Parts: sequence; C-alpha cells; structure tokens
Amino acid sequence: MAQCVQSVQELIPDSFVPCVAALCSDEAERLTRLNHLSFAELLKPFSRLTSEVHMRDPNNQLHIIKNLKIAVSNIITQPPQPGAIRKLLNDVVSGSQPAEGLVANVITAGDYDLNISATTPWFESYRETFLQSMPASDHEFLNHYLACMLVASSSEAEPVEQFSKLSQEQHRIQHNSDYSYPKWFIPNTLKYYVLLHDVSAGDEQRAESIYEEMKQKYGTQGCYLLKINSRTSNRASDEQIPDPWSQYLQKNSIQNQESYEDGPCTITSNKNSDSNLLSLDGLDNEVKDGLPNNFRAHPLQLDSSSDASNSIDGPDHVKSASSLHETKKANTGIIHGACLTLTDHDRIRQFIQEFTFRGLLPHIEKTIRQLNDQLISRKGLSRSLFSATKKWFSGSKVPEKSINELKNTSGLLYPPEAPELQIRKMADLCFLVQHYDLAYSCYHTAKKDFLNDQAMLYAAGALEMAAVSAFLQPGAPRPYPAHYMDTAIQTYRDICKNMVLAERCVLLSAEILKSQSKYSEAAALLIRLTSEQNTWKGMDSDLRSALLLEQAAHCFINMKSPMVRKYAFHMILAGHRFSKAGQKKHALRCYCQAMQVYKGKGWSLAEDHINFTIGRQSYTLRQLDNAVSAFRHILINESKQSAAQQGAFLREYLYVYKNVSQLSPDGPLPQLPLPYINSSATRVFFGHDRRPADGEKQAATHVSLDQEYDSESSQQWRELEEQVVAVVNRGVVPSNFYPTQYCLNSYSDNSRFPLAVVEEPITVEVAFRNPLKVPLLLTDLSLLWKFQPKDISGKDNEEVKELVSGEPKMIGTEVISEFLINSEESKVARLKLFPHHIGELHILGVVYNLGTIQGCMTVDGIGSLPGCHTGKHSLSMSVRGRQDLEIQGPRLNNTKEEKTSIKYGPDRRLDPIITEEMPLLEVFFIHFPTGLLCGEIRKAYVEFVNVSKSPLTGLKVVSKRPEFFTFGGNTAVLTPLSPSASENCSAYKTVATDSTAVCTALISSASSVDFGIGIGSQPEVIPVPLPDTVLLPGASVQLPMWLRGPDEEGVHEINFLFYYESVKKQPKIRHRILRHTAVICTSRSLNVRATVCRSNSLEDEEGRGGNMLVFVDVENTNTSEAGVKEFHIVQVSSSSKHWKFQKSVNLSENKDAKLASREKGKFCFKAIRCKEKEVATQSSEKYTFADIIFGNEQIISSASPCADFFYRSLSSELKKPQAQPSVHTEKQSLEDAVRLIQKCSEVDLNIVVLWKAYVVEDSKQLILEGQHHVILRTIGKEAFSCPQKQEPPEMELLKFFRPENTTVPLRPSVEQLSNLIKTSLHYPESFNHPFHQKSLCLVPVTLLLSNCSKADVDVIVDLRHKTTSPEALEIHGSFTWLGQTQYKLQLKSQEIHSLQLKACFVHTGVYNLGTPRVFAKLSDQVTVFETSQQNSMPALIIINNV
Repeated sequence: MAQCVQSVQELIPDSFVPCVAALCSDEAERLTRLNHLSFAELLKPFSRLTSEVHMRDPNNQLHIIKNLKIAVSNIITQPPQPGAIRKLLNDVVSGSQPAEGLVANVITAGDYDLNISATTPWFESYRETFLQSMPASDHEFLNHYLACMLVASSSEAEPVEQFSKLSQEQHRIQHNSDYSYPKWFIPNTLKYYVLLHDVSAGDEQRAESIYEEMKQKYGTQGCYLLKINSRTSNRASDEQIPDPWSQYLQKNSIQNQESYEDGPCTITSNKNSDSNLLSLDGLDNEVKDGLPNNFRAHPLQLDSSSDASNSIDGPDHVKSASSLHETKKANTGIIHGACLTLTDHDRIRQFIQEFTFRGLLPHIEKTIRQLNDQLISRKGLSRSLFSATKKWFSGSKVPEKSINELKNTSGLLYPPEAPELQIRKMADLCFLVQHYDLAYSCYHTAKKDFLNDQAMLYAAGALEMAAVSAFLQPGAPRPYPAHYMDTAIQTYRDICKNMVLAERCVLLSAEILKSQSKYSEAAALLIRLTSEQNTWKGMDSDLRSALLLEQAAHCFINMKSPMVRKYAFHMILAGHRFSKAGQKKHALRCYCQAMQVYKGKGWSLAEDHINFTIGRQSYTLRQLDNAVSAFRHILINESKQSAAQQGAFLREYLYVYKNVSQLSPDGPLPQLPLPYINSSATRVFFGHDRRPADGEKQAATHVSLDQEYDSESSQQWRELEEQVVAVVNRGVVPSNFYPTQYCLNSYSDNSRFPLAVVEEPITVEVAFRNPLKVPLLLTDLSLLWKFQPKDISGKDNEEVKELVSGEPKMIGTEVISEFLINSEESKVARLKLFPHHIGELHILGVVYNLGTIQGCMTVDGIGSLPGCHTGKHSLSMSVRGRQDLEIQGPRLNNTKEEKTSIKYGPDRRLDPIITEEMPLLEVFFIHFPTGLLCGEIRKAYVEFVNVSKSPLTGLKVVSKRPEFFTFGGNTAVLTPLSPSASENCSAYKTVATDSTAVCTALISSASSVDFGIGIGSQPEVIPVPLPDTVLLPGASVQLPMWLRGPDEEGVHEINFLFYYESVKKQPKIRHRILRHTAVICTSRSLNVRATVCRSNSLEDEEGRGGNMLVFVDVENTNTSEAGVKEFHIVQVSSSSKHWKFQKSVNLSENKDAKLASREKGKFCFKAIRCKEKEVATQSSEKYTFADIIFGNEQIISSASPCADFFYRSLSSELKKPQAQPSVHTEKQSLEDAVRLIQKCSEVDLNIVVLWKAYVVEDSKQLILEGQHHVILRTIGKEAFSCPQKQEPPEMELLKFFRPENTTVPLRPSVEQLSNLIKTSLHYPESFNHPFHQKSLCLVPVTLLLSNCSKADVDVIVDLRHKTTSPEALEIHGSFTWLGQTQYKLQLKSQEIHSLQLKACFVHTGVYNLGTPRVFAKLSDQVTVFETSQQNSMPALIIINNV
C-alpha cells in the first residue's frame, strides 16, 4: 500500500471516536448560521483534545487517554441511503487528485526506474469518508450516541423552557418505537445543556443570570455558557482570521449540506425508494419513513419522499447536476466563522474540554462500572459455574466450529438488555477510550458467546474488534491475530452478505499488515475482496475494487524486492475498474504509471492496449494532445496487431487528430506519425529527367534517380572530372575544385551547400514505409520549403512559403494528388520543385493528407483488391499534417576532440543554393552499336544539343578508354568524309591499287600530335571539334564518331564525361558535365602474335645492313556465334619512328589471305631501317607508316580512323609501367653499360593488321572491318594483339627465415649480350677439291662483325675453339683454322667489319664453320662482360672430292 499521512496507530483511534448528538433550537441554529456553519460544524475543528485526560477503569486503575477526539453531529432520524453513500464516495475520490507538480518517488528495481506517487490521498479520503459514513447497526455500539448536547440561545424568551422542550424531544426520539434511528448507546443518555450567547448582539447580564438558573437546575457539571459572535459580520474584512473549517467542509461536501439554503445537495433521485430505505446492517428489515417530525433527513438521504413539504427546505433540497458546478464555485467564496474572533475560537476549544472532562468522560467511566457490575452480578456466577462444569466433564477445550459448519444464523437478534450485548457494549466503550487490554478481553469473551449461540454477525464484529484491540495493546502486545480478521471477513462476506463491513475489515487489516511490512499478505487480502463480483445492495464494486487493486499494486512495489511486473499488472486492473466506475482521471493515471513498466520491453500488445486506453481516456478528458501522443505510439511501434485492429487504431487516431486540428485550424501543421520516412535515404536530384530513346537516337545516360549508387564508379567519374579540369587549368586542379554532384544521397559528400540552376527542376526522392497491415493513402502530397530570394543587388528578403497556393512566382511545387502505400510496403515518392528565382532554398519536409481507404484491404500482401488503384480512392477520413526531413550528417572523426566525443557534421543536401542560368547540354548517340567484334571499327554519329538559353563552349570529352573511340584527327585532310549510308562502305580512307603491283610497301607518315597524342598531352581528354567552338542556345551539331571494339571479349562499360563551360563566366559554377556510360559486348575475332629477329643476310644496297624479319601469326578465334563466315586480312602495316616494312617474304600465289573459323595464317615481312631523312628525331613524334596490301585497295593507315586507334592503343600501352632497374650510385657506370646492352635488343616496331569479316545477318551479307595492333619492343620476344591471361603462380612453401640481404650484381642476360654483336659468315655452300692431287683443302671464309649498339665495342675473335661433344664430331667432322688464332678489334657505333679467314679440311664431308668464339666488351667499361657470341644457325659447308 502507498504511504499514509497517518500511522495505523493514529488512524484506528481516529476512526472510532465517541459520538455525541446535538439538538439545537431554531434561534441557536440562527446564531451559528451567521458564520455559515451549523452547530456541529462549528465545533468540528476543535473536537480533538489538546491535553491528555485521565479516567479510572473498573479496577480503579488510572487510565490515560491521549489525543482523544469526539464526534458531534446533528440528530438525523433517517439512516443514510446506499445510493447517497456511493455518490459521496465517488465525489470524494474524484475530488482528490495528485497535486500539480508533485515530485514523485523514483523507485529503482532491477533495470526499472519508476516515477511513482508515494502517497494516494484519494484513497485516504475515501477510507476516512467510508468509515465516517458507516451507518449505526445493532450488533455493535461504536457509533451509537453516548451523549446529547441540547443547545438554546440566550436571546430566546424562555431559554430554560426551551431546554425542557429539547430534552423531551430527545427523549421522544430515543425511546419512542416510531424512531429506529439514530441509535443510542444506553437508555439514560447524558444530556448536556449549552446556552449560546451572541456577544455582539445579546445582553450579557441576562445570559449570565440564565446560566446561573441552569446551574441551579442541571448542576455545574451538566451545563455551559458558550459565548460566540464577538464581532459583527460586516467588519469581517478588516482583519484576517484563520478559517479552520474549510478543510473539513471541503472534504465531504455532502455531509455539510444539512439542507440549509446555501448547502447544495446534488443527489439524483432514485426511483426505487423502498430499497434505498433499507438499513445497512442487515438487521432492520423495514424502516418507517415519512415520520411527522421536524428533524432533518440524513445528509445522505435521497429526496425520495413523495411530499416535498415533509422536508424543511422543500424542493430546494435537490439541485440539478448542471447547477452543481456553479454552486461549488459559489461555495468557495464563503468565509466561515466571519463573526468569530480568535477569543471565540479559544472559547469553543475550552467548551469542548469542559464537556469532555466534566460531562462525557465521567459518564463513560460510570457506564463502564455499571456494565461491569451488571455482568458480574447477572452472569458471572452462572456462566463461570457452567464453564467449570463443561470443562470438568469434557476434560478439554471445546474446538471452535469452522465457519462452514455454522448454519446461516445472521438473522439471530439479541434483546437490547441481553448479557452478551452488555459485554459487547463494555468492550466498545473501552475501545473508544483507548483501554485496549480490557476491550480485548471483553471482545474475546463476547466472541465465544456469540459463536456458541451461532450469532454470526455479532461473532464477526467481535472477532474484528478483538484483532484490532490485540494489535493496539500497549506494552508487549500480543501477535496480531490475522486469522480473526480473515474469519470476520469471510463471515461478513459469505454468511451475512454485508460487503460494507467486510470492506471495513479489509481496510483495517491491510493497514495493520502494512505497518508490519507484511506486504504480500496485505496484497492478497486486498485482491481477495476485489475478486468478488457480487454487489452490495445493488452497489457495484468498481470503485472499491479499483482503490483496493491500486493499494495492492503499491504493496507489490514496496516489498523488500519489488515485484515490478505485478505492480504494473494490478495498476492496469485498477485503471480498468476506475474507468468502469467513471473515474476517468484516476484510470488515466493508473495506466500511465503502469506504462513505465511495459514501455520498451518488447511487450508490444500490452503497450498497444495501454496506449489505446490512455488515448481514449485522455480524449474523454479533453486532453487531446495526450490522446494524440498515445495513439501515435500505437501506430509507430512495430505493431503485432491484426490488420483489423490496426485499422481500428488508425481510424481512432485520425478521428482524435481531426478534433485536435479543428480546435486550432490556423495553427501550425501537426507532425504526422505515418508513414515512416527514412530521412537518411532521401535523395536529391538536380536537373531534368532523362529523355527516352527515340528510334536510333539514344540519349546520354547521364545521372538519374533510377541508378543505384556505386562507390567505385562514383570515384571513377570524380577522377575523370579532375583530369579534364586539370587539362583546362594547364595541368593543375584548382584548390577550390569540387566535383559536380547531380544526385545527392547518404553516400555523397553533403557538407557543402549544393548548387542548383534556376529553371531546372529539383527532384527530392522521399522513402516512405508503411509499418501497418492496412494501406495508407496520402493525398495532395508535396514538399514543404522555405526560400530566401536574392535580388541582383544581393539583398535578402526572406519569404517563407509553407503552403503554396495559386501561381507561385519563386518556386513551383509539384503536388501528387494520390499516393497509395500498401500494407507493410516501402515506396519512394519523387517530388519536384521548379525554382524560378535565384536565392537560398531550404527543403523542410513533406506535407500531405493522411488517410486510409474504405473497404479496400490488401490480401496476404499480394496487393490490393481490384478497384483500389483505379481512379480516386474513397477516403474514409483524412487529416492534414506534415513530416520533417531531418538528416543527421556523418560522424566527425578527424580531431582528437571529435574522436573522444560524439559529434556529427552537417548534411546540406536539402539546402540548395539557386544560381543564375547556365548552358545545358544534351547528347544523343545515333547508330551506336551494342555489340562489336574485338578490334572492329564502326562509325556512329553524336548529336550535341544546347537546350538552355545561354551558349556553351569548351566542349571536351574524357574517358578512361580513349582507345575505344575517336572523333577523327585534328586536320581535315586526315579525316575521311562521312561515307554514304551503304552498309558495305568502309569507315577507312582507301585508295584503289593495281592488283598486279608487287607486294612492296607503300610509305606514308603522320605525326601523333595531329591525333592529340603529343608529348605530355593527356590522351584521355579529347576536345570535341565543334564548329566555331561554340554551341548557341537551341543549336545542335552532329559529328561522326568512330568506335573500335576492345581487344578483350566480354561486356565493357565505357564511361564518357562531357565537359563544357558557359561563354559568360559564372562565379559559382565554373563548368558543367554530362555523363554517359556505353555498354558494349565484344565477341572474339582474330588473335595476332608477332616476333622480330635479326636477318643474317647483309644486303649492302640497304645501307648498313640493319635488316630484320617480322613473323606474324594470325588466328581466327571467332566461334561463329556472331554469324561471321570468314576473315580476310586485307592489309598489314608497320608504324615506327625508325623501322618500316619493305616487303612481304612468303606471299603465296593467292593474294587474298582468308581465314575460316579456327584457321591460322602465317606471314613473314622484311623490315628495314628508315633512311636518314625519314628517321624522325625523338621530339618530332613523326611516325613512318608502311602498308603491305593483300587486297585491291590500300587503306591509308596514317589517316583517321586507322591512325587514331593505332596512336590510342600505343599511348595506352606506353602508360603501362615498365620494370626499371633500381639505381645505386656506386654502380652508376655499370648500370649505364647494362642499359646500352639492353638497348641493342630493343626495337620499336608496331604492326597494324587490317581485316574484313563477312557476316551473314538476316539473310543479308554485311562486311565488318577492323584492325589489330601488335607492339614489338624486344628482338626475339613474342608480342600479342590482345593481353594474355596470367597463369596463377604455383603454391610455394612458406619459408620461416629472413632472407640474406645480398645484392646480386646486375648482369645483362645472355640473350641481350648475344644481340650486342651480330656475326655473319660468308662462304661457298659447297666446295670441290681434288684431294688426290692436294691433301689439304683451303677455303676462304669472310667473318662479318656488325656492332648493333650505339657505343664502341672491343671484340676478341678466338679461333682455337674445338667442338668437344662427340655427337658434333660424328655429324660434322673436324677441320682447322689457318693463320692468326686470335683477333682483337674495336668496332665503332653501328660499324660493320669483315675478317678474311681460311679453313683447312683434310676429308670430304659436311662441316660446321660456326666455331669461332666472339667475345665483346664495351670499350669504356672496366668490367668485362664476355660471353661467346653464338650464331643462331649452324654454318654448314660441303667439301666434295673431284
């Protein structure tokens, strides 16, 4: 139970106090009424004694009574009616609410922190009123009148005679059988005569003389002169006198309405008047009503008498409920005790003291003695003899019968003078004067007698009070006999059917158990009474159950280890019963307290129920904001309710919301809870939507909201933009460069204010999610924004546009009339704004009407029923509101402070700055292929359109794959004219040739600078050759574009970034970009591999003999899936700064080289050095092209597009990193030597293989053409046209030791050294010699030594070498060189030297002359790299005998 203001030791004595009746003359009543008080009310604040009082018990022991309180009340001759009591209790509870701003107790239990009101004043008020309003009954005497005050006024004509009349009246009421109410304790009631004297108006001498007369007649102990009204009421405002009455009168207003004119009684009339007149104790079965007396009805009396004149005040007694409020208000202004001074207060206090000391207590003491004597004389002997006999014969204590065995004898009545009742009377008197020991023994004795007689109502009463007396005994008390209380409760409830008495037992026992910290037992007791569904005399038990359940909940939370969930559960039950009892505020409070426990613990159904109830109760109490908040919670939590239930919740929410919005129609738009908005998923797109493809015209893909974000591709686009900006700014990216972002999302960098262009739409994509199982319909959905326009002078004039109506001049807003989100569906809405003015725009959120569809539910998530999407949906109800888009920026993590705290940066994607007009480019691709063969050349057209109102310039395109496309060379001569639309027209520039011409090369040359591949240039950035370099507003230009299929097969995504600027320079936006991603699928065509080796022949006519042979293998790897029949190699061209093809070596008769599927062709070409005049200097970038033609027309390989693609492939090849040896300074010379040696084997010869493919497609024959490039760098090393797949390295064992750091001296490989000096032997292939004439055969042999390097080389030729291997001897035999055996020579750069040698043979046979060993070293090197120069082929000579 909750904490109480009073302890149980104070509560019980205050609940059971001596009752005193008051009977006033009309004049006396008038005097007190001047203070707006009745006589009984006048005494109420002073009814507690301020000092201890003493009395003697029957054993003449002194007994001290502390804090004695008496209860004075006017005589009422009608018992209170149940309906009235019920109404009073209801009002008391509803009138007592938690104080505003009351600090609640915070109870921590486990992981719960609960704010709980520590006290429950409504329960205490209820309990006090309940105990005070209990009707007097015949089985107990605690609230029977012990004395009666007879009050007359000194201003009456004959006061003493008036006292006699009052005395007779009291006697008549007590002893006349017509009156069964009120109840009197003993027949000779104490009468106390009080003379009221009005000090301000009355004659004091007369009052004193009357008082003297009274003392003579009634004795000094039996009368009192009370002086009041020391001042007149009109002087009341002069000084402030405290008003001690208000707290008593406010508490239970009905008790004060003793039918005076200003006392409202707002009790509704009850039709069933007879049942309302039944007494509450179950003893009297009939009550005489309509008694002809002039005493008022009970204050709780319903106006049920048919004749209103029976009541003194007539029909004014009952007021309508509507006037209740006004009357209450009027009452609050009344000042009580206006004619009383503080001296008067003391006089009243003194009067109570005198009455108690001289009148009441001596009377009680005398009565106790009389009762004790009566009991001893009448009953003591027989009873004790009977008991002794019974004990003697039975030998043991007789067990008390259990309740269930006893028959229902609650109707048994004792006569008033029965000895059993005298014991009870004595016990009650002792209890009232706090003599609990004596009271307990008397109750105990009475209990036994009643049980023996099976008078169960009396027994239950005795058990109840015995238990209370036992608890309150001073000294070492007995243990509290809780079983007495349990028996009493059970008897009252089950046998006597008296719920009021059962409830009193429960209230007292629960308080006692709580004081002993037996919270569990107290809770069980409280709950036991609430579980009973029976009612008491038609009174429903909801209010009682609610209060007791709430107290049980407090018991659970106050336990040593708090039972939080039980607390919450019983609070819910209490809230439910409060609601049934009509106590809406208390119901709401209980639910709110319980919500603390259920909230956020995953009990979603319980939470929904509580929130729903809170919403309903708040709505009933017109706390609309709370109602909205509660319903909002039901909808925003992930509800597990059924679709129908969710629909009901939603409708209820919309209904409440509508009422709230109607209260303040001009207020700000409320925040709606549905649908959910994933703010961080909001995307903003600047620009127009992409145009759809129009036939062969395909618009650039650019950026759109349909594209998924890909961090890799976004990085690529950024790099491309940086590249082109760097080229425009002379190779440096400006410090204020910021990549263009057309689409902002949660991955983009949103730390800066984005820039939007005036007249270009801004699209905001909002991600909605419907968490409910019912569809939501949003109507009139649009963006909410704030705009700060800037004029030309730069001034700001803020205009807040929240709801745009009419024709907006600044910002156009698109409205979506209907937007349906099905159950549990996520859906995005794209909302547009059209800025018409420069300035700062802030997109705040979305505004819409939220509603649901009538009669249209989605079934099993498949979709809504037919008719839900067509036309207008029928809205059941909708409310207008908004939701804000609040996006949290990225968490900052740069500085130490940011790392240690949680800070977030700004996210400005919804705050664009609208800038001045800019040009806007649209690009269309015409006849753009989607599939190509590897290396295939195709011609397409690109159309550039300026769709804005300002001209654009500086158009460039940048791509990571520049080898894929070209716009043609820089000079008009090199770019072929656009061919006609015939399919067989070639994309190349061609010249017809004579078919009989010999297969020698046709030479042309071109500079790579003409094709944009100059020194230090960026081949990726390509200027678009616009005529006049400017594209005017509305103008369009078509340009040819050649494409070449990439060398690897598969699907290729090729990114183009078009860059352009405005002619008029803009301060904020320097440039704009347009993106396009082309997807090309390539299939296999040809695979070309080539090797180059030195020619051994030295043909002097070609100068210094730098000849090479180039072997080219071409394989058709196409698998015919593209419908390719065969490939024709139409031309092979060479391109180099130093070499050129001279002729084809192995040309067969058939000039046309055809390759069917999987066929391979082999070609051999002779390459020679370019002549001096042809040789380009390193800086001029001039390449010599030599074409060897296999068809009947020459493709000019030095013109576009052939040269374009060649240069682009060359530049992309050169970009690949080359392995460079690391440089150590101490070995610098060594490095140089190696580099020179390496240079000898290097060659820069590039081959272009041009082909045609014959394709059958749709029974038409097409001719495709293309080219492959092979770049030859090293002699003897095979090169390929397409990159070779790397074999994965084999797994190696892990080595767990540190490798020694030994630097291996750099030595050139044998292969490289063998290319330093080229040797060639010139000799006759066969030699005839007459061995019979001359036994020695001498053959002259010329050894040609050619220095291939650019440095001087020292050469040693050693002829002493012999072939040692036996196999060689067997094959070739042996011979001898004659003459000098070793030659030392120095060869200058590229010098050719010939040595004349003689070989001597002694037999016929075949000999290998390649035995001379040639050693070489660089002249300026100390270190000698000597290695034998072996000929690549054996030099065989045949010696014949003639």
